Amino acid sequence: MAIEVYRIDDRLVHGQVVVGWGQPLALGFIVLVDDAVAASDWEQDLYRMGVPPEMTVHFETVASALEHAADYAAREEPGLLLTGDTAAMRALVEGGAAIPRVNVGGLHHRAGRSPKLRYVFLDPAEEADLRAIASRGVDVSAQDVPGTVPVPLRELLSRSGG
Repeated sequence: MAIEVYRIDDRLVHGQVVVGWGQPLALGFIVLVDDAVAASDWEQDLYRMGVPPEMTVHFETVASALEHAADYAAREEPGLLLTGDTAAMRALVEGGAAIPRVNVGGLHHRAGRSPKLRYVFLDPAEEADLRAIASRGVDVSAQDVPGTVPVPLRELLSRSGG
């Protein structure tokens, strides 16, 4: 099965990831790729508390995720790889990770970001990251939960006002 979903979500591990995606896809593991979280035992403990006992969470830096990509791809149960920002996902793609599609699941309001969808706000650097990811043949779309219709990157970037 390997990794079923490659998701960008600035909230990282939360109910929408665990319940919204985890239950319908019967996820067995989450790979959280974040350099700061990978270096913080305290944050890792917090994120582990947010998942059911039958699901494991692996904490990786971008570099270590690239090193272990084949191991995650070889796993029998389905998984989800999660980054908190577009830059980390771009680094994975440009580092050679075989990522067929990226789900922009939640990038929320903050200074400098423009609304695209109710759950996606982007700044110019994030838009450039998503374009760079797509330029490498990766299908990029926004989708908050599995039951909603994905919004293709071209449409996402052309939107304004959420």
